Amino acid sequence: MTIDSKQYKEEVRRGYDNAAAGWQKWWKTIETATEKVSKRLVELAQIIQGSKVLDIATGLREPALTAAEQVGKTGKVLAIDISSQMLSFAEKRARTLGLQDVAEFKEGDAETIDLPSSIFNAALCRWGLMFLPNPKAALSNIYGSLVKGAHFAAAVWATPEKVPFISVPMNTVLKETNSPPPPITPGPF
Repeated sequence: MTIDSKQYKEEVRRGYDNAAAGWQKWWKTIETATEKVSKRLVELAQIIQGSKVLDIATGLREPALTAAEQVGKTGKVLAIDISSQMLSFAEKRARTLGLQDVAEFKEGDAETIDLPSSIFNAALCRWGLMFLPNPKAALSNIYGSLVKGAHFAAAVWATPEKVPFISVPMNTVLKETNSPPPPITPGPF
């Protein structure tokens, strides 16, 4: 099945913009449940004080702000997301944590955003790659922004049976609404 990439991205943008208020309401619960993943990504990417870091699909702010705390005042983090509403909350959280001079938030599509060439020591993506219609284009774009020897750490979900906190409610809703399953790719599994 071929998807219209432009239409798909616009639907994703609208969906996250519309859902941002709910994500904001539950951000503490979400981040408590996912902070180990953010910390592990920062560790795997070997982010140290003074690093320049790119975070793809940052959503409400993570792992961008975990990385910002690690790089300190001498480092920089550029966090991108397709949703302006999610980024608005991320910027507020950065200010609340005193990280507004370390973390910059920019609306954009990982596949096409104009990234500076050979500048980042590390790139991160927590649960975003599997939603990209053209991951090869995104990864190529990210790669071009990395310095030689940089690290890229990403987390993606596995098959539905290995991600029950998503698959069980999704399957219940599909069953109760007599709806067909969503397309395989792009998507959470």
